[in-house]
Amino acid sequence: MNKEFINAINDLVKEKGISKDVLIEAIESALVSAYKKNYGTSQNVRVNIDREDGDVDVLMRRDVVDEVEDEFTEISLEEALEIDPRYQVGDVVEYQVTPRDFGRIAAQTAKQVVVQRIREAERGMIFDNYISRQGDLITGVVQRISNETIFVNMGNTEGILVAGERASGERYKVNDRIKAYIMDVRKSTKGPQIFLSRTHPGFVEKLFELEVPEIEDGTVEIKSIAREAGSRTKIAVYTEDENVDPVGACVGTGGSRVKNIVDELFGEKIDITTWDDDPHILIKNVLSPAKVEKVLIDEEEKAATVVVPDYQLSLAIGKEGQNVRLAAKLCGWKIDIKSHTQYFDGPEYVEEVEVYEDEDFEEYEDDIQYTEDAVETEAVEEVEEPAEGAEESDEAAEAEEADDTEDDGIQYVDEDDADRGDEIEE
Repeated sequence: MNKEFINAINDLVKEKGISKDVLIEAIESALVSAYKKNYGTSQNVRVNIDREDGDVDVLMRRDVVDEVEDEFTEISLEEALEIDPRYQVGDVVEYQVTPRDFGRIAAQTAKQVVVQRIREAERGMIFDNYISRQGDLITGVVQRISNETIFVNMGNTEGILVAGERASGERYKVNDRIKAYIMDVRKSTKGPQIFLSRTHPGFVEKLFELEVPEIEDGTVEIKSIAREAGSRTKIAVYTEDENVDPVGACVGTGGSRVKNIVDELFGEKIDITTWDDDPHILIKNVLSPAKVEKVLIDEEEKAATVVVPDYQLSLAIGKEGQNVRLAAKLCGWKIDIKSHTQYFDGPEYVEEVEVYEDEDFEEYEDDIQYTEDAVETEAVEEVEEPAEGAEESDEAAEAEEADDTEDDGIQYVDEDDADRGDEIEE
């Protein structure tokens, strides 16, 4: 072993990204196994590699005892004192036993052990790295596709994207760049297995963090996400800063920010709404774009009855119930949607009307009585006032009255005319 050995170790450190101490400790352990294989497994030895010049020493370790029972692991006090007069019973004596041809033996015997230990150290390092990144977004290249399972090259390891973790409309080819969400990291005999997902709600959250600086710095907070991958996603955002519009920040100027996310999701629809601690307001918001007339809350059951206009019922429910289903997931409440007609003509509303009639209307009848005189008075008051040309109407009426008089055979004359008539008769 010499300086070239240390240079080779340094190259491995740069290539594999493994700590130098981890590599040297692995090689030391491999050399111990090689020595015991050639010189006896019962010997208690330790291998030490100099970190600077690469020299390798094999050190025999023995316990100092009064009476030796195993010469490979124990040494008498007398022999120990010859080495160093400061030794006492219970101490450990170490002395060099490096064989002359140990370099050749080590090269032949320890090669596979060293390679295996390096591989194990590398796998351990990869596992520790990605287990801490669980829930993060990664970008890789499609390396190969086998039975609808995509293997993604992430640099120093491979990620696994199964068919169930992709939306139905997503298609990829080898060498395509792909973004995915680290869903799970597991250990296996072949090394760490990193499972990726593009259907997880966290994937959408990480895309928003990537596109919206206000979310990344914490100004805007994503409170909840409900998603049906490939079809629709609802997201509720919140901010304590009065000067920031959380929905506008996520949408971006002209919808530029959310458009980038929609493009990454192959056209998946995204509804962005404002979070509110008041469940009445929250439920109204999450049912967007439908308009809500009334929200009735049952705190014990954590359920809500929502009344919407008749023409908004299908929009509130959504295709195959998708809108209300995602809204319920988003806010965490059970939601029952009824149209205006269904609710106000239903049994709940009838009961309210009956209570009103039984209790309040009777008191109302006792206080107010209607008489015939009052009705006649109202009828008189409702006669229409004469319109323009009323004088002409009066004259016509007088003429009609005169005609009626003639029809009766009775003539009405002035008193003077009557006197003159009497004189003529005389």
